[in-house]
Amino acid sequence: MKSANIKRSIVRNGQKTSVSLEDAFWDGLREIANTQKAKLSTLVRQIDQGRQGNNLSSAIRVFVFNSLRAQPAGAGYVAAQEAAKAAELH
Repeated sequence: MKSANIKRSIVRNGQKTSVSLEDAFWDGLREIANTQKAKLSTLVRQIDQGRQGNNLSSAIRVFVFNSLRAQPAGAGYVAAQEAAKAAELH
């Protein structure tokens, strides 16, 4: 399984910054944004505003993990397997 971080630029509080996450977390974040019919930047802003002390990358990972955990039993396992398979392909 490939676990290299992918750095992407985002605009946060009017400033351009970069966030490094594993590809599976970027995929999960995009999936959550699509489910909520929200822009990725809007979702990241909400995560940024709600975080408490940890860096933005860590806050995003926790958000994606908690979102996955909140899914009905079995759905999270399937999504995790799909994310792991996608990570192996990259």
